[in-house]
Amino acid sequence: MVFSSLTFIFVFLPVVILIYYIAPKGMRNLIFLMASLIFYAWGEPVYILIMLFSTVFDYVNGLAINRFREDKRITRAVLINSLVINLGILGFFKYFGFIVSNINGFLGLNIPIIEFPLPLGISFYTFQTLSYTIDVYLNKVPVQRNIISFGTYVTMFPQLVAGPIVRYSEVCKELDKRQEKLKLFGEGAELFIIGLSKKVLLANNIGLLWDTVKSTSIDELTVLLSWLGIMAFTLQIYFDFSGYSDMALGLGKMFGFNFPRNFNYPYISKSVTEFWRRWHISLGNWFKEYVYIPLGGNRVGKIKQYRNLIVVWLLTGFWHGANWNFIVWGLYYGGILIIEKKFLLQWLENRSNFIRHIYTLLAVIIGWILFEFENMSIGLSYIKTMFGFGNRPLINEDAIYYLYTNGLLLIALIIFSTPIPSRLFIGFKRKLSNGEFIIPITYIFLIFLCTAYLVNETYNPFLYFRF
Repeated sequence: MVFSSLTFIFVFLPVVILIYYIAPKGMRNLIFLMASLIFYAWGEPVYILIMLFSTVFDYVNGLAINRFREDKRITRAVLINSLVINLGILGFFKYFGFIVSNINGFLGLNIPIIEFPLPLGISFYTFQTLSYTIDVYLNKVPVQRNIISFGTYVTMFPQLVAGPIVRYSEVCKELDKRQEKLKLFGEGAELFIIGLSKKVLLANNIGLLWDTVKSTSIDELTVLLSWLGIMAFTLQIYFDFSGYSDMALGLGKMFGFNFPRNFNYPYISKSVTEFWRRWHISLGNWFKEYVYIPLGGNRVGKIKQYRNLIVVWLLTGFWHGANWNFIVWGLYYGGILIIEKKFLLQWLENRSNFIRHIYTLLAVIIGWILFEFENMSIGLSYIKTMFGFGNRPLINEDAIYYLYTNGLLLIALIIFSTPIPSRLFIGFKRKLSNGEFIIPITYIFLIFLCTAYLVNETYNPFLYFRF
């Protein structure tokens, strides 16, 4: 079940909201937990057992760390046990086939490769449970003694399958005592509708262009068509993922939770360093908190800082998928961030905003090619085509057609990827004397429009579900 499905919008969500708010406050965590388990089991009826195991396992680990806090050997052993088991489960399902196939290839062996479907959301909820045990070990958060409350934290359906990655410290108080106000519910509903509109009206529509270009033989691509295609993907993945994150944050508010913001207009960045402070913020914060800083962060010498960046970005790439292109993608960004840290950021400060934006967007666009093409030779050929290598034609009839049919949509999405529409909308609401009537009508219209698209549209993927 996905948020942008009619079943979720008009059946699951209304029923859960109704039951949740008519129930006594003391029962709401249990109801939320049960709703989350039903949501997950809808798509993963077997793998729900893995999530339940992780939940109970780290609940017990937290209690054990708290119980034996004075004995560092025991608490360290419990923490290591949590890390090994959780990362072992994640590694088995996500990386076993990749590792075995590479061993076979390098050593000429024939070890059988057992392919398992990737459990939905395992990369996200594994990082959440680990954040809990690590923070309990470091005495940064109190231990959670109520397994219902802890289960609610791990399985929260608004952000269960594609984030944001919510650290326990960010919601621990709200698990036991949260304010479920009508104003917060209204803000959540608005945010959910905005996210749904970004996903259904923007990401899905521009995604059709990328699917068409990607399925075109590399030998038939022109320079213009290759640029149109990767621009489409650049915008699709932003509106798809940020739309989902907005829906997740909105749903959280509707049930009294304030999840961390996951996107902050990344495409207006003036450096790659700034871009990664604005894109998938919760993942970046997780790696910073639990990998970069423990390795020494910025408190060590330059060489070790560069090492720390490479380690973090190697892991970031590997987190996204079991394929060499993700590893190369991670190392690509690690290398750029090292270069920026060494001298490029200082050089960019003396350049115009236009040059800084162009540099950043070009670096990000090339990064998306590395990210999207699992076959790296095809990805490299795509980059060559973009820059006219290999005697590629500049333009043809297909390129003109797709520019004509998608040009306005591309321009609209570029504008919507900036803060301009949001600022205009806020100013409009302040100046409108009867805004209390027009604004709700606007959101109702967006829901109606999204519903019309969903009824007639078969193309409705969520790109980050595969991670």
